[in-house]
Amino acid sequence: MSKSRKKETPSKKAELRRMSILEHELVPQHRILSPEEAKEILARYGVQPQQLPYILVTDPVVKELGAKPGDIIEIRRRSPTAGEALYYRLVVTEE
Repeated sequence: MSKSRKKETPSKKAELRRMSILEHELVPQHRILSPEEAKEILARYGVQPQQLPYILVTDPVVKELGAKPGDIIEIRRRSPTAGEALYYRLVVTEE
């Protein structure tokens, strides 16, 4: 029985490893807020950091950004109704 699956060439594998997940068209823009920006956002919405939705430190985007637990991530998504929508997530070690 022969295998019908083609093997990827080493150069293709290397190219895939070098590609940033943040450059993929389906991944929305992510960035780590500065402490001043985080303080402003928390005050604007009247919440504590622990009240924000969580994102795990093991998330591939969080890893690529180099975010640490306690950081707040801003996610900028395109929206058909709002044009652009901002979301905030607190980086945590576990759910």
